[in-house]
Amino acid sequence: MPLNPLQRVDPRDPAALPRALITLLALVLLWPGLVLTEFRPATLVDPRNLDTFGRFLAGFWPPELSAEFLALLGKATLETLAMATAGLALALLLAIPLSLLSSRALSVSALISGRPGRLASIARYPVRLLLILLRSIPEIVWALLFVRAVGLGPTAGVMAIAITYSGMLGKVYAEIYESVDQRPARALMQAGSSRLAAFFYGILPAAAKELTSYTLYRWECAVRASVIMGFVGAGGLGQMIDLSIRMFAGGEVVSILLTFLILVLAADQLSSLLRRRLA
Repeated sequence: MPLNPLQRVDPRDPAALPRALITLLALVLLWPGLVLTEFRPATLVDPRNLDTFGRFLAGFWPPELSAEFLALLGKATLETLAMATAGLALALLLAIPLSLLSSRALSVSALISGRPGRLASIARYPVRLLLILLRSIPEIVWALLFVRAVGLGPTAGVMAIAITYSGMLGKVYAEIYESVDQRPARALMQAGSSRLAAFFYGILPAAAKELTSYTLYRWECAVRASVIMGFVGAGGLGQMIDLSIRMFAGGEVVSILLTFLILVLAADQLSSLLRRRLA
């Protein structure tokens, strides 16, 4: 119906009031959190704090570049990479079978009728509960526990990454299996194929790209986590940073931080390259 040129259009936005109420509610809910965390932005620009921070940063220059220190730095970098890679490899050994057991994609009733059976859902619940337990505890807490159990060194970091990341990978893998087109697997099952064959030929080809992308992303995260766990004695670059800070060796700290930055950038580039090759 054409508009009457003499008819006036209401310029008010009908959604303005709901948006304002939602914004007000968000601020009301956010305020107690800011109070509890003692968040005071004014302290960042306080002259005394700025002077202290400036003198602190001045101690980081120049970087430490002696041959002896660089040799130790190279060894710690290799330890960090090895810790992340070995931990992720062990996580995959646990995550893959757990993801297959917890995913509804391999349910016979779901593939044939489209809906998982009640008994199968109950049987998968303990596996999903185990995945929740594995990923609910941060890797740094596991590292702290394993340092007490096996002593200082990368072994504690490898085991911590393996446990936490197995829960993360297992959960996401199971969801990826369920998100792809189930019709090829359903057709194979109806033709008499086994569940594993239906998975390898009906689900895995469609999910391979997403699985690879997420695995590479988790490897990048494992590299970062390996550095953090070094602060509790798990070796690598993190332990070097902790020792240098304790000795007020600012030049060593900045050299380690620059190395870590280069390491993360290299891991990101390698991950991007592999994603493009597998696309």
